[in-house]
Amino acid sequence: MSMYGRDPWGGPLEICHDSATDDDRSRNLDLDRAALSRTLDETQQSWLLAGPGDQGRKKKRYVDLGCLLVSRKLFLWTLGLLLAAAALAGIAVGIAKAVPRHQAPPTPPDQFTLALRKALMFFNAQKSGKLPKHNNVPWRGDSCLKDGRSDQTSRRDLSGGYYDGGSAVKFNFASAFSMTLLSWSVIEYNAKYEAAGELGHVRDTIKWGADYLLKTFNSTAHSIDRLVAQVGAAAMSDGPSQPNDHYCWMRPEDIDYPRPVTECHTCPDLGAEMAAALAAASIVFKDNRAYSHKLLHGATTVWDFARKGGSRQTYSVPRSDAAKFYNSTAYWDEYIWGGSWMYLATGNSSYLQFATDTKLAKNAHIYSRPPNYGVFSWDNKLPGAQVLLSRLRLFLSPGYPYEEMLRTYHNQTSIIMCSYLPNFRSFNRTKGGLMQLNHGQPQPLQYVVNAAFLASLFSDYLEAADTPGWYCGPHFYSIEVLRSFARTQMEYILGKNPLKMSYVVGYGKHYPKRVHHRGASIPKKKGVHPGCKGGWTWRDTKKPNPHIIVGAMVAGPDRHDGFKDIRKNRNYTEPTLAGNAGLVAALVALSGEGHGVDKNTMFSAVPPMFPSPPPPPAPWKP
Repeated sequence: MSMYGRDPWGGPLEICHDSATDDDRSRNLDLDRAALSRTLDETQQSWLLAGPGDQGRKKKRYVDLGCLLVSRKLFLWTLGLLLAAAALAGIAVGIAKAVPRHQAPPTPPDQFTLALRKALMFFNAQKSGKLPKHNNVPWRGDSCLKDGRSDQTSRRDLSGGYYDGGSAVKFNFASAFSMTLLSWSVIEYNAKYEAAGELGHVRDTIKWGADYLLKTFNSTAHSIDRLVAQVGAAAMSDGPSQPNDHYCWMRPEDIDYPRPVTECHTCPDLGAEMAAALAAASIVFKDNRAYSHKLLHGATTVWDFARKGGSRQTYSVPRSDAAKFYNSTAYWDEYIWGGSWMYLATGNSSYLQFATDTKLAKNAHIYSRPPNYGVFSWDNKLPGAQVLLSRLRLFLSPGYPYEEMLRTYHNQTSIIMCSYLPNFRSFNRTKGGLMQLNHGQPQPLQYVVNAAFLASLFSDYLEAADTPGWYCGPHFYSIEVLRSFARTQMEYILGKNPLKMSYVVGYGKHYPKRVHHRGASIPKKKGVHPGCKGGWTWRDTKKPNPHIIVGAMVAGPDRHDGFKDIRKNRNYTEPTLAGNAGLVAALVALSGEGHGVDKNTMFSAVPPMFPSPPPPPAPWKP
């Protein structure tokens, strides 16, 4: 039989013998299994899985953003759009900056703020001693550097402080009251001073005065037996022809005559007023612990002097300069005034007990109606003290044993506020509307500004205590009535009067040009020093002063709204330290937008009125 057959499909059928052994087949099978078990990478898998038309197509690329897989093409487009948008935004901002913009002008300061800034400048012009570099009054210089040292009685440094008015006399009674009033206004209206940009200025003004007051007695001691009441002399003490601060008409920088020092040994009014000034200043400077403590120590020392037993009499003895210009009628009101400030500065309740003593109140005539009732001034501190103690009752309400007298002071304050209203006719008014608090006597403005300050302050107290007004008999008046009174009086002073005259020098277009002031009326010329009588030419001339004493509030008009701009007539044209202190206080109270006092700073040293509750008892254990 043939080994070859025929293939049914037409070819030869050949049966081939496989020479591979079983071992070879087994080995090849193992290799194939190993190849199949190996993991293929992405490219190899694409080769195996690619279809016939996939060989020429590009593979998509992706960008791994961590939590998201994004197409690379989409990512690049998005990034490009963002960059283009940023570029367009930058171009738009650049164009906006390049195009000029019309901003709305800031709101101009109100009239009271503008006047306040000028009124404080008056104190710069009144400084005595070595002046600071930035005093901002170019026609003033160092003056009276030897005050006190040349006096045989004093022999101490009494340079510094403030000249009182148009002369170079330093009356410490009026000066201390001025510093107390300025400190009071800062404690109440600190934020308003800061808004007006004058907080640093007024603090410097107070410090200049307080530093001088500390020189007028041994402020480092615990006990003293004398106070300096005055530096300089007026014609009343030395005769009509002796060189002194009233007979001579000289710039303070040119003074070459002796300046005597007047001391007092039993003067409770001056001592209590100085204590009030230093105590109030210690609250203003409580952020400077060392200086505040120094002021408070001085206040305590001079208060103890004022309270010293023995023969007591006012500092202004008969036939003295003080009796002529700043006569003190009593010292009981200074006791209430000074005791109140000492309590607020120390928190020592013994001062409050003294200030609310019924016998003291009776001696101060709070139940009677003297002619100067309700007229707050350098002589009569009672209206201010009653407002201050009303504050204590409104905000702290200390209760027994002070409530009875505090309520009395509060009621008296309400009556005083009623007396300011036109329909009560306690005081006459000029046809132009100016209140005649000094009953038609000369120099009315210093009393008007003090009343405006108290009215504004009391209305702010009532508002802070959520009280809409107060009663005058059966009639109720809103606090806005008080504010209206204060505004109209101050507007009169600033020019809203029949003469259209601003009585604050440098404010407005029409103000006094011949102010009764030696320094402002004599030209400052290098090498020229007119003698005692050499300045009389400038005193008597009808020409305007060569220097403008900015911010000085003159004495004011007469009872018929008339005013004479005459340098020699001090009843019209002389400014004073106390008058300007009241002016500053009233202006800051009315300045700015809104109302409100600082309720807490005044009581920073006052401890809690009521003791803290005891701790809860320990838990019961069986």
